[in-house]
Amino acid sequence: MPLPLILGIAAGIAGAAGIGSGISGAVKMKDANDTMESARRRHEECQKKFKRCNEESITAMDSLGETELVILKSFQTFADLIEKIQNRPEFKEIAKNGVSLPKFDPEELKEVSVGAGVLLGGIGGAAAGTAGGFAAAGATTAAVMALGTASTGTAIASLSGAAATNATLAALGGGAIAAGGGGMALGTAILGGATLGVGLLVGGVIFNITGSSLSDKADEAWRQSKKEEEEVNKICGYLIDLTNAAFQYKNTLNKVKAVYDKHIDLMTYFINKLHKQDWNEFDYEQQKTVENAYMLVSILYKMCKVQLVLKGANENEMNKVNTVEIDAVYADADKLLANIA
Repeated sequence: MPLPLILGIAAGIAGAAGIGSGISGAVKMKDANDTMESARRRHEECQKKFKRCNEESITAMDSLGETELVILKSFQTFADLIEKIQNRPEFKEIAKNGVSLPKFDPEELKEVSVGAGVLLGGIGGAAAGTAGGFAAAGATTAAVMALGTASTGTAIASLSGAAATNATLAALGGGAIAAGGGGMALGTAILGGATLGVGLLVGGVIFNITGSSLSDKADEAWRQSKKEEEEVNKICGYLIDLTNAAFQYKNTLNKVKAVYDKHIDLMTYFINKLHKQDWNEFDYEQQKTVENAYMLVSILYKMCKVQLVLKGANENEMNKVNTVEIDAVYADADKLLANIA
């Protein structure tokens, strides 16, 4: 065969091989681009889901925290009324129908009320999640701490607004926000770590590199996005549970408070309006009203003391909703309301 023909055939074969290689590379490029695009979409969906769950949880917890502080602040009225009653019996720790309620005195209620008022005056200018943090750590504890002393030696109760709130948070060792937002903060940290790889891989790939290299990068981006999705689902599961718990807890608190408010109105009427301030002059219904009010204050005090969130054992462990204690106080509230009705 003539040499020119042989060379021509050889060139044709080489050209065909080159075209085939080019086609193969193009296919790999397209597959890799499709994979990268899928990883990018998953990443964006994860970001949206986390943001939505996080915001809903913060809103629900802030609402609960503010409700608890309002309830604690209202104890001032009960404390003032109870102190006006002469010859009143000594109300001790109550254990009635299986419900164990804590003992307290009017002075203690006043302190909690003042502390709650201090915090309420500051949360308006505080960051989102602050009031929710108080609920997570136990609003009663936060209210008591609000009467303490800041690290500067200044009495927290003498401060006002956000300064008092910040000092209380400092006194709690950051526990209030960490307890409620810890799961959220932890989630943010985990999410940030997981998505970092996705962001770099999806955003940093140069598409004029070889198909094989791009395919490797795309596969890694896909693995990272899958890991991110798993982490976000786990975090959002916790946040959804916390949101639901906050809504239900607030509803139960409001149900108990509605009954409590009726008793306070009755006490206000016969103590302040009718000027009946001697226990021995109260009729049976009036004495029962005072006793019931005491029990209602006790259960509200106890509910506001519950730490809604249990912190993880370490920084890598998710927080948990304190379902055991929450369910126990629900049972106590139901028994008490049934007994009063």
